[in-house]
Amino acid sequence: MELIRRGKVKEVYAVDEERLLFVFTDKISVFDKIIPSKIPYKGETLCKTSAFWFKKLNEMGIKNHYISCKGNKMEVNRFKIIDNPKEKDENYLIPLEFITRYYVAGSMYDRLKSGKMDYRELGFSTMPKYGEPLPEPYFEITTKFEAYDRKVNFKEAREIGGLRQEEIEDIKELILKIDEIMEDEVKKRGLIHVDGKKELAMGEGREIFVVDTFGTMDEDRWWDKEEYDRGNIVQLSKEFVRQYYRDIGYYQKLKEAREKGLEEPEIPPLPLEMIRKVSKLYVDMYGRITGKKLKI
Repeated sequence: MELIRRGKVKEVYAVDEERLLFVFTDKISVFDKIIPSKIPYKGETLCKTSAFWFKKLNEMGIKNHYISCKGNKMEVNRFKIIDNPKEKDENYLIPLEFITRYYVAGSMYDRLKSGKMDYRELGFSTMPKYGEPLPEPYFEITTKFEAYDRKVNFKEAREIGGLRQEEIEDIKELILKIDEIMEDEVKKRGLIHVDGKKELAMGEGREIFVVDTFGTMDEDRWWDKEEYDRGNIVQLSKEFVRQYYRDIGYYQKLKEAREKGLEEPEIPPLPLEMIRKVSKLYVDMYGRITGKKLKI
């Protein structure tokens, strides 16, 4: 099969003109950097977790590209990648990522703390603490095919994605509906869905399809509800790995290099103990998100 795209952690092959094969590797990336360490079972857990959510969408009658999943491989329906899509185009991948946030966490907290984002626009009267629930879900859009993900406003999103304003509103409504499904499912197993990203395509008649992957430990952030209710935040997603690189000072050096336009420092490998912890996290979280057990 022809290799179409090699992403940071996923390889995409052409099965034929109508289908693609996703191969989920055991690579792991943070801050747009591929870590030179493999995480055992990571690819299989991501594939099967995403397949679990696509099957839920099918039950709810929500259009998506999923066909089948086996091991670390997923077969999906194919959409075109086109330059400068227009409002009349059909059957294409929307070149944007759609993010919904429900708690103050991750890059949102970094932006608030640095003053790049005003907490009042989120509905807070004072600076919120890390982990506080947002008064309203926060919806934002970033680029997909640029060197680094860049936040865009609705006007720019319409231009990049070939979208009408009402279609962006439809996308937002659809994502909030999907997130409700996800929250209802994972709360049965003591999880909080903190935030996550989704990718979409325009099908025939400009019908919205959910594509790529979502609801995994890579695309979404999860916390343990019991610990959260006690006042503790236990990271149960790739954020656990991001925090490691913050703690050792790598992220600060990377951020400074990017801000100054300097050569970026190479990301160091994870120590063996961290690799073991991260692998266990992915396997355990597959079980907590889906209610199923990975055969290893």
